[in-house]
Amino acid sequence: MKKIFALLLVLSMSFMLLTGCGSDTYEIALITDKGNIDDKSFNQGSWEGVVAFAEENKIKHQYLKPEEASDDGYLQSIDLAVQGGAKVIVTPGFLFEVAVYEAQTKYPEVKFILLEGTPHNADYTDFVTAENVASIFYAEEQSGYLAGYAAVKDGMRNLGFMGGMAVPAVQAFGYGFLQGAEVAAAELGLNDGDVSVLYHYTGDFDETDTNKATAKTMYQEGVEVIFACGGSVGKSVMAAAAEANAKVIGVDVDQRYDSETVITSATKGLGASVYQVLESIYKTDSWDTYAGKTTYFDASNAGVSLPTEVIGDENADAFDRFEQFTKAEYEAVFETIENGSVVPVREIDIENPDGYATADELVAGLNLNKVTVETR
Repeated sequence: MKKIFALLLVLSMSFMLLTGCGSDTYEIALITDKGNIDDKSFNQGSWEGVVAFAEENKIKHQYLKPEEASDDGYLQSIDLAVQGGAKVIVTPGFLFEVAVYEAQTKYPEVKFILLEGTPHNADYTDFVTAENVASIFYAEEQSGYLAGYAAVKDGMRNLGFMGGMAVPAVQAFGYGFLQGAEVAAAELGLNDGDVSVLYHYTGDFDETDTNKATAKTMYQEGVEVIFACGGSVGKSVMAAAAEANAKVIGVDVDQRYDSETVITSATKGLGASVYQVLESIYKTDSWDTYAGKTTYFDASNAGVSLPTEVIGDENADAFDRFEQFTKAEYEAVFETIENGSVVPVREIDIENPDGYATADELVAGLNLNKVTVETR
């Protein structure tokens, strides 16, 4: 399956030209959030899963981009997809939670694959995942763990984390990152406090001058690598890293192709999860595995990882941007996550209702000793 997705990334623009426009009816639809289909993030990763399955099984498919990034705009796009013949609609991201809440009742005959979201009404007083909805989440704490572990094993001691908003997925990435760094430091026999992490939430998911300036300041203060977990915030971090001759860890999809500064990425199996759910509908008659419930994709079912292949070059080394960390070391630590012998913490107790943890809360909640944390 990895080779299928690798090929699709190279050919994605061709597929978009074939399936992203036209007036023919289609059976599987994906609706983009406020980003584009080639965003190197949720939209693209999810679309690749649709394309992989649909092309393999000769099913017509289409994507739609809402005219307005709002609950009404998303629901209008769902309406259009249904009018276009869609029997399955993929909605990538928590921004679709309210729209899917409305649509699941409005279109009970349509199956919805909602990534990183749980259907609820606009004021958050009612949460319902109907039997025609599969709510898919990912174990971000696991891929964050792998990223933090790799950074410290590679010799880095001054790390940075720039998350977008303190939503559960971004929190989990950060918590995992700290835990992976802690374990790697312990394995290396480092002293308490030898690894430091500058921990920051931007409050948005945008590419801005402010976010670039924040990253620039972090690099100037000695941060060697920033784990950028905030959608387009990553573009700001990459721009700052390029000027500072520093490093970045990408997120969600393999972002090495966006910048030479990206040494690896904490990825989610967006395409793999969409593919597997579509397979349950069309091939294995096992929709009830996902229907009406929340399912987490993790290391055991291609849900999270660091990239192990370079697209378009079977002989290339996906770990070539590390100084010391190797694929063999990665496979060993990945196995500990996959087999459950290591279970990173996903949630900790936080006093702030907005989800912003203090340094003390992070240290205590994640049992950090080798790693010190400064929050901003």
